[in-house]
Amino acid sequence: MLVALTVAVAVTALALAAWCGFAAYRDQPTKDWHFIGMAVVSVLALAQLVVGIVRLAGGDRPEQGMTIFIAYLIGAFAAVPAAGFLSLTERTRWGSVTVAAGAVVLAVLEVRLYDIWGN
Repeated sequence: MLVALTVAVAVTALALAAWCGFAAYRDQPTKDWHFIGMAVVSVLALAQLVVGIVRLAGGDRPEQGMTIFIAYLIGAFAAVPAAGFLSLTERTRWGSVTVAAGAVVLAVLEVRLYDIWGN
């Protein structure tokens, strides 16, 4: 895995979590700007998914097993879009809380992906 990409995804996810957490603190639902932030984080997670698959196809193998690595890659890619979709159904401050929680989950998944790969 590319360490720089893993760090970039985790940092942007934590920034998104802080931003949406602040919106929840101010009693605001997710807004268009939040969805742009979710898109940026999702594009980075998609890039990581592609890089991970390319590395696996190239013969590199994670230390803790390919199946769990692929599962974490897919989960990392899906975390923020799933939270964003849920925030659309909850147009209160709790929608912002949902996105913040999803972004924190993504950051934790990034740490776990790094660990699974064996860096």
